[in-house]
Amino acid sequence: MRILPKNWHKALVSVLIGGCVAMGCSTSQVDHNTAKTTQTLRYQSYPGLVSLPELAQDLGYFKDVKLDYVGTVQGGPQDLLTLVAGDVDFASAFNGAVVKVIAAGLDVVPVVASYGSDQDMNVGFYVLEDSPIRTARDFIGKKVAVNAFGAHYEFVIKDYLARHGLTPAEIREVELIVLPPVSTEQALRNGQIDIAVFSGILEKRALKTGGVRPIFKDIELYGPFTAGSYAMRRDFIEQNPELARIFVSGIARAQDWLHHTPKEQVIARMESIIDKRQRNETKVLIPFYTGTGVAELGGVQKDADFQPWVDALVNEQKLKPGQIQVSTLYSNQFNPYANLKN
Repeated sequence: MRILPKNWHKALVSVLIGGCVAMGCSTSQVDHNTAKTTQTLRYQSYPGLVSLPELAQDLGYFKDVKLDYVGTVQGGPQDLLTLVAGDVDFASAFNGAVVKVIAAGLDVVPVVASYGSDQDMNVGFYVLEDSPIRTARDFIGKKVAVNAFGAHYEFVIKDYLARHGLTPAEIREVELIVLPPVSTEQALRNGQIDIAVFSGILEKRALKTGGVRPIFKDIELYGPFTAGSYAMRRDFIEQNPELARIFVSGIARAQDWLHHTPKEQVIARMESIIDKRQRNETKVLIPFYTGTGVAELGGVQKDADFQPWVDALVNEQKLKPGQIQVSTLYSNQFNPYANLKN
């Protein structure tokens, strides 16, 4: 297993600043027979799963805009790196990671909520049923699998440990191992890691198989909350306002569709999308679909989605109090649900 550097955000900043020089925009393809221009949005996604943009496109919410799949994503921070480097046109990431990038001076804008945690869709830290791990102090010296450094899982586990009295030095003794989420369950059952993080589809599959139990969940710390957003570069938005509007509106409508469509229809639609995109993927995860965890109508964003992560950076002395005004971090400009009440 390859472990990414713990100072990922410093490497991210240096790499991204260099990549900003080569920032690109969406591509356009012209059908010379009809003189019709088709705009595309480049993106990454996880294999075996259907993202909100893919669902929105399949539902016809993107009009003449087409998605251009460029590869597999390895977590929110990596998606943000690819976004700022100009290799994709939107990225989904944990809001804490987005705040870090913005605090580093990189001009990305969260434009619509992408995922969250609620009673059905949340982040749980699991061990094998016969594991001796029961409390926060039992995490010391153990291996915990996370999807990426600097993202949702890392923040939650460190916050949990700190809340239960572990010192910074003791927290550093907990070894974080980066693994693709789809590989985490098998790694736990094989004894390669001690604690796995399961969320949504992967959690439901692990529970159905059995033999695992949770230590804690993120909603026990924070209650239901919006955890991540789709972000775009500010220069991209300024150069392509109509394209940004179509994207945000499509994602917002897809969120609404998921809230009002029976689960069996959602699953059938997602299985159909996987079949049509022909990437040689399995559909075994789709029947465990539980939702996006976003409660706000149309994925409308609010200050509370970002304030905890700004406060955390202030507490770590990585930001000065008042350095960032939370209300200026994100934009609901293109979201048609922004002026509606939930």
